[in-house]
Amino acid sequence: MKDIASWTEGDWIAAIAAIALFAVLAIGGVIATRKSEEFAGHPRGLFVLFYAEMWERFSYYGMRALLILYLVKFWLFSDSQSTLVYGAYTSLVYITPVLGGYLADRWLGQRKAVVFGGLVLALGHLLMAYEGLQGVTDPAVKQADPAINVFWMALALIIVGSGFLKANISVIVGQLYGLRDGRRDAAYTIFYMGVNTGAALGSILVGYLGETIGWSWGFGLAGIGMVLGLIIFMVGKPALQGKGEPPAPLAKNGEFLLYGVGAASVAVIWLLIQYVSVIQTLLIITGIAMLLYTLYEAFKLPKEPRERIFAILFLIALNPIFWGLFEQAGGSLSLYTDKFVDRGGVPTSLFQSINPIYIVLFGPVFAGLWQWLGKRGWEPSAPAKFGYALIQVGLGFLVFVWGAGTHDPAVMTSVVFVFLIYLLHTTGELCLSPVGLSAMTRLAPAHLASFIMGAWFYMTAVGNFVAGKIGEATGGEGGEMSKEVTLAIYTKIGWITIGVAIVVLALSPIVKRWMHLDTLDDGADGLAGRDEVGLEAQEAGMHPELKPNA
Repeated sequence: MKDIASWTEGDWIAAIAAIALFAVLAIGGVIATRKSEEFAGHPRGLFVLFYAEMWERFSYYGMRALLILYLVKFWLFSDSQSTLVYGAYTSLVYITPVLGGYLADRWLGQRKAVVFGGLVLALGHLLMAYEGLQGVTDPAVKQADPAINVFWMALALIIVGSGFLKANISVIVGQLYGLRDGRRDAAYTIFYMGVNTGAALGSILVGYLGETIGWSWGFGLAGIGMVLGLIIFMVGKPALQGKGEPPAPLAKNGEFLLYGVGAASVAVIWLLIQYVSVIQTLLIITGIAMLLYTLYEAFKLPKEPRERIFAILFLIALNPIFWGLFEQAGGSLSLYTDKFVDRGGVPTSLFQSINPIYIVLFGPVFAGLWQWLGKRGWEPSAPAKFGYALIQVGLGFLVFVWGAGTHDPAVMTSVVFVFLIYLLHTTGELCLSPVGLSAMTRLAPAHLASFIMGAWFYMTAVGNFVAGKIGEATGGEGGEMSKEVTLAIYTKIGWITIGVAIVVLALSPIVKRWMHLDTLDDGADGLAGRDEVGLEAQEAGMHPELKPNA
């Protein structure tokens, strides 16, 4: 234990985060000891899900904050290779929920899918704590260590576990309330607070232990967090009021067959994560197939719904651009922060907590802003908001480059500009993520609703892969990040993105007409997958109206 007089800024931040975590857990203890079926006007099941998801996000984002640094400093991958692996990992995390959600909806039920996903996740996080050879400085020797296969397996388990847990736990939140229950908005707000609380505290505490004490300590804490979340979810089963169960009675043989599908997918992901070029090829082929199918379906529709599909395609096409830039946060920007920013004793991984903290602070502000503008008839259209999002993400890079000033690696960049780039990127996120989700649910024909939502997240996965490719370029020819090359790339993508944003804003009136908002039907049939949408919208600070097709 360090003498308190010698504590650095990083020590103080970690201590404050630990106190905050204990405070959150104390509140949970009070809720758990109450005999009433409700707390603060909500079912106790909501708070079971809050704490289960908080710990899951604690473990996921804590591990994510360390991953790029672990690849570079422990496994001795080049900066280019590391950002590519990071991009492949995060892209697969966005694809596997399609499998987990499908199996849960058709056969397994959300509760069992969450339990299975939690077990797989916990095993993956705990395997991350297993380290191989120590003190090796030759990358070839290091990466020949058989222990690296355990690392690839850990990533595969986390990817598949997230696929079973991520979407399904949010569905159970929606199932606790009727479609017309006025508490649903507040419920998702509470739940998204758990998401971002876990993300912020995990990034700080897991990152702090991993960088200051040892990698296995940080990853071990992430694993413990996931186990705690799983225990809370399983012990709290009675509070879920029977929600999330299989749609039809499920035979044991059939249930274990579904788990076998999950296990087989781990083996597939274990191979894919090691061969990034294969992922790229699959993304391209699948993306083209999805586009052709969407156009095929669109041209079978009458004029207005067909043009709504064209508007959807326009918005979805912007997804990889935004997320490809935004997700530099965990890749090249994290490496740049580690190498060229005057951090003042704060471990690099702790900066990953800035985005979730900003979301908690500014999410309600943006939700209120859109409502205020809407009442006055000033609210921008969805495509215009996408244009503003791209302007902000591009401007974030340009401000960061301006703040860096010189290409001299000996001159450190002020930490203020790290906070500024995260601020602009987070406000950009709040203009795009919830708005895009709302647009998908409003514009998609009922028979294509789930497919369109899958396409949205698929293109988010493509964006994460693009982020890895951009990060790879910051390593230059030798694979080692240089300040000059990184700032040159940030300048280029900043200006290009602003140029794209101007085109988007110019086209937005046309795309808005394609949306035909004035003739949207508030039918009673609703849209498939509305409950799945709630968490993602709330994670970005939006409060969508919960009327069918609204």
